[in-house]
Amino acid sequence: MTPDVWLLAVAVVALLLVVWSAWTLTRLGRLEARVDRAWTVLDTQLQRRAALAAELSRDHTDAVGEERAARLAATAREARTPLAGDRELAENALGRELRELPHGLPGAPAALRADLEGTATRIGLARRFYNDAVRDTHLLRTRRLPSLLRLHASRPLPRFFDIEDGLREVTSSAAGGGRARP
Repeated sequence: MTPDVWLLAVAVVALLLVVWSAWTLTRLGRLEARVDRAWTVLDTQLQRRAALAAELSRDHTDAVGEERAARLAATAREARTPLAGDRELAENALGRELRELPHGLPGAPAALRADLEGTATRIGLARRFYNDAVRDTHLLRTRRLPSLLRLHASRPLPRFFDIEDGLREVTSSAAGGGRARP
């Protein structure tokens, strides 16, 4: 091979590497935007659940009882602005309090019960979409070549958000009563 052929081959490889890097950076940017959008939806639903729990504890104390209403109000307040900084822990505490409420919430308005139920379903789905976006971002950023080239290395890896939200029940009921995937 002549030097011109070698130079051409190196130029082609360099061009392919630049094109691949640009494509990968674009994909990483889209994944980051997807993570941000999914987090916004998840955060909105979590805030909605905390607001509904606070409303239930404040306006419908007779439906849940005085002591339980006080605990529900405290966990809803903590979920809105976690003092310890651990949002997952605060959301798990609120979720447990809501699951321990009397079945059917007799005495609470039907609209509030339906809102709580719908929000629980939307939280499960939003968490799944968020964690899927985080997983896809992790998979792309931890591949060998993007790691070697340090693509998006200045941006922190997004964290998974794992709470006890009854996701198995959500996915099985959304699928028409079939079994949920593990």
